[in-house]
Amino acid sequence: MQVLLGIIFHFVGGFASGSFYMPYKKVKGWHWESFWIVGGIFSWFIVPPVAAYLTIPGFADIIRGASAGTLGITYLFGVLWGIGGLTYGLGVRYLGVSLGSSIILGLCMVFGAVIPSIYYDFFPKEGKDTFSMLIHSSWGLTVLAGLAVCVLAIVICGKAGMMKEKQLSAAATDPHGVVVKTEYKFALGMLVSIVSGVLSACFNFGLEAGKPMAELANEIWKAAHPNQGNFLYQNNVTYVVVLWGGLTTNFIWCMILNARNKTFGDYGNKKTPLLSNYIFSALAGTTWFLQFFFYGMGESKLGNGASSWILHMAFIILTANMWGLVLKEWKGVNQKTTRTIVIGILTIILSILIVGYGNYLKP
Repeated sequence: MQVLLGIIFHFVGGFASGSFYMPYKKVKGWHWESFWIVGGIFSWFIVPPVAAYLTIPGFADIIRGASAGTLGITYLFGVLWGIGGLTYGLGVRYLGVSLGSSIILGLCMVFGAVIPSIYYDFFPKEGKDTFSMLIHSSWGLTVLAGLAVCVLAIVICGKAGMMKEKQLSAAATDPHGVVVKTEYKFALGMLVSIVSGVLSACFNFGLEAGKPMAELANEIWKAAHPNQGNFLYQNNVTYVVVLWGGLTTNFIWCMILNARNKTFGDYGNKKTPLLSNYIFSALAGTTWFLQFFFYGMGESKLGNGASSWILHMAFIILTANMWGLVLKEWKGVNQKTTRTIVIGILTIILSILIVGYGNYLKP
C-alpha cells in the first residue's frame, strides 16, 4: 500500500509539472521573461513558504537552526539547478527540440537517480540506499532496469519528435508548447545539453543536501504522532531553501532580458489584460510548485532514493507527451511517426511499472 501511494503521489506531481505551462498559454501581450518571472515568484518565493507554514509548524525555526553548511550547499544546488533549467533552451536551440530534450531529460534522470546513491557509498548514512545496495539486490536491479527502460523510452520519444520535425513545416515547439528557433550546431548543442542535463539533476542533490532539515521536521511530527509512519510533508521545509537558489538564477536572467529587450513595461501595460495575465502566471507558478509538493509526499512513502526521482521524471515525460497528443501537436504526421510516439509512451508506462515493482520487492 505504501508503494502504491508513493506512485500515485509521484503521478500527481509529474502531472502538475507536465501541465504547468498550460496557463501561460492564456497570457496575452507579455514577453516570455515577463510572465516567466511573475510565475516564478509564485513558484519559488511565495508558495513554498506558504506550503511549509501550513504543513510544518515552526518551519522557519528549523531553517534558522540549520547549519550554515547545510543551508549553503542546499542553496547552491538550487542555483545550479536554475542554471540547468535556463540552459535547456540553448540545448534544444542547437540540437532541435526532440534530440535536445531527449539528451537533457535522459541525463537529468540518470544523474539525479544514480549520483546520490554513489555518494552514500562513500559517505554512508542510515536509511539511505547506496549504489552497492542497488546492484547487489533483486529490488535494486529491478529499479535500475526501470531506469534503463525509461531512458530507452526517452530515446524513442526523441526519435518520434525528430521524425515529426522533418514532416511538419510548422515551427518546432518544446514540450511546454513554446516555439523554438533551431540553429543546428551539433558539437555546441551536445556540450550545452550535457551541462543542462547534469545541472538540472541538482534539484535532487539539493534535496539530499537539505535532508537534515526534513529529518528534523519528520522527527518532530513523529514525536507528536507516534506509530503513524513518516511525515508526508517533511520536504516542504527543504524546498524553501532550494527554491531560493532557483529564484536567484531565474530572477537575474529575466531582469537581464527585460533590460535587453526593453520589456519592463509589460508589468503595467494597460493595453494587455493585466489582471488575467497576473492570475494565469500565478496559476502556472503554483501548479509548477505542486510537482514537488507531491514529490515530497511520494518520497515519504518510497524514500528519496533512485526510485522517487525516476518516477518523478517518468511521469513528467509521460504527461508532456500525452498533452502533445491531446493538443493535436502530432496532427499531420504519418502513421509510422504516430506509432513511434505511442510506443515511446507505452515504454514510459512500462518503466513506471518496473520501478514500482522494484519498490514492492524492497524489504
